Amino acid sequence: MTNTLNLIKVKLPDGNVKELANDSTVNDLAASISPKLAKVAIGAMVNDELKDLSTILADGDDVKILKENDEGSLELLRHSCAHVMAQAVQRLFPQAKIAIGPTIEDGFYYDFEINNHSLNEDDLTKIEQEMLKICKEEQNLVRFNIPDVNKQINDFMAQGEKFKAELLDEHKNECPTLYLMTDKDNKIIWNDLCRGPHLPNTKFIKNFKLLKVSGSYWRANEHNEHLQRVYATAFWTKNDLDAYLKRIEEAKARDHRNLTKQLDLFSIHDEVGPGLIFWHPNLGSIRTTIEDYWRAEHRARDYEFVYTPHIASEDLFAISGHLVSYGENMYSSMDIDDKPYRVKPMNCPGHIMIYKSKLRSYRDLPLRFFELGTVYRYERSGVLHGMMRVRGFTQDDSHIFCTPETLTSEINGILDLIQSMAKTFGFNYKVYLSTRPEKYLGTDEEWELATSALTNALNLREIAYEIDPGGGVFYAPKIDVKLYDAIGREWQGPTIQVDLNLPNRFDVNYIGEDGNKHKVIMVHRAVLGSLERFIGILIEHYAGAFPTWLAPVQVMVIPISDKHLEFANNIYTKLKTELKARVKIDTGSETLNYKIRQAQLEKIPYMLIIGDKEVENNQVSVRHRKDGNLGNMDVAKFFDLLISVIDGKTNT
Repeated sequence: MTNTLNLIKVKLPDGNVKELANDSTVNDLAASISPKLAKVAIGAMVNDELKDLSTILADGDDVKILKENDEGSLELLRHSCAHVMAQAVQRLFPQAKIAIGPTIEDGFYYDFEINNHSLNEDDLTKIEQEMLKICKEEQNLVRFNIPDVNKQINDFMAQGEKFKAELLDEHKNECPTLYLMTDKDNKIIWNDLCRGPHLPNTKFIKNFKLLKVSGSYWRANEHNEHLQRVYATAFWTKNDLDAYLKRIEEAKARDHRNLTKQLDLFSIHDEVGPGLIFWHPNLGSIRTTIEDYWRAEHRARDYEFVYTPHIASEDLFAISGHLVSYGENMYSSMDIDDKPYRVKPMNCPGHIMIYKSKLRSYRDLPLRFFELGTVYRYERSGVLHGMMRVRGFTQDDSHIFCTPETLTSEINGILDLIQSMAKTFGFNYKVYLSTRPEKYLGTDEEWELATSALTNALNLREIAYEIDPGGGVFYAPKIDVKLYDAIGREWQGPTIQVDLNLPNRFDVNYIGEDGNKHKVIMVHRAVLGSLERFIGILIEHYAGAFPTWLAPVQVMVIPISDKHLEFANNIYTKLKTELKARVKIDTGSETLNYKIRQAQLEKIPYMLIIGDKEVENNQVSVRHRKDGNLGNMDVAKFFDLLISVIDGKTNT
């Protein structure tokens, strides 16, 4: 009947079915529902794919019309705003050539080649003003199917748009489209090669901000053209934009690269090379405290500590597959006794060597090897970022060798450790189960075993999680935990991978109850990840104000004058020797207010101020960096307070 009448039927979110003429668009559907909806519609989800209003519907489509603030609408807004920005740049800088302009988390960027001019803050202001003009012009964004690709490539080349020409040539067999920006008379003002989707009109774009300019390379290859990248964001409401900009300012204040100057935490030296971290005493103290805590937690869970060499023969990484699949991230070989060696990018092959050093029985399993192992990986200089992205780092790396029967319980134990870690360091988190990708190693049965074990462990602990379809690595499904810091930013955190690949490559076995050899199951697990990155996250999470149990200096003793020095030194000595606290004493000649202010700048949790009254009454005047003056306390009472705060690992 439908074909006879040349009609199609589409399903709406409420279950109702709409009958439309063949070749109807999303916009036609919106108009058929109500004129009011057609006026505010900006796009649609068609069969769970984001589409613009000009999309032609097919019989049986599931369609949800989108309005401002609907889920998915920010993608339309930001993608369209990127085109507005690119047009504004080319209005102001006619010599500018455009590259790519994708949306990213929280915004978008656009890459430009602008000869003989480097964009600056003043330029960003001018571009924003030009963007406002374009939005007020109420330009239409119109999808245009390219009829003659070769002609369009030639047109781009004639215009000097070499990047667009290259992209079009690359995608010429994929029904490429332009998005035209037209005025009210349908006159073409500007265009870009793009698959969309976009808003119908620039009038919807009102709240945006250009954030910064950085350098980039065409196709992220430093041998290609140098480009200028403009980062920006857009929101539907001014309140949302203002809140985001406030978060950015807060993030800047927490930037670990800035805080290291204030708190003397770490340094990177040109004489040594980028991406290699020098830990200063303050940060070294924090790292030591974390490592001590972590070792104690692992001992309690029956982990065994191992250490492996920093270099190994290439033969090891040939067996593991790293030379083939990870070679571009490994450093060049060095010849030792006419044999090529590499610095290790991973700890797992070394742990396998320890396992294989003798015959193992099922009675020996599970074996839980743990190493704070330093590895080295090549990262492009353009992506290096303080402690967050480095070339040499130490992982809290563990590999568990177990039988299929104990796999779920081992994963459960790791999840217990992860939950304990998140609570101790004050993180909220979200859990993802990443499943088999399109290209993978191993059999379907092996992947089912591994995935089921991860799923069962999550369900056993009643942990809410989301599926990340196809997000597993080529050799294993995995659990990924994303940590949320104090201002709501998401960071990649702990990971659990069930590996059936390396045991096959290295022929890693155990003797079962039946007396026969069986392949061991290997679980890769990092709870902190790299210490560099994790502690970098902690610096920003705490804004440098580490909780007392972690703080490099936990107490600053401040005598008001020289006559209070003897009592102050006595307090200092007791804190250091009896409580093993990390304590300093300020014996300088500066004023009391200066000393307090200096301790505040160093973000020291407790300040003990000692004057006549304190000496007379065997007390200390306690000041906390956040809570201010806590009043006078007997020395013993303060000691008890400090012990409880440190031992309890509270966030104080």
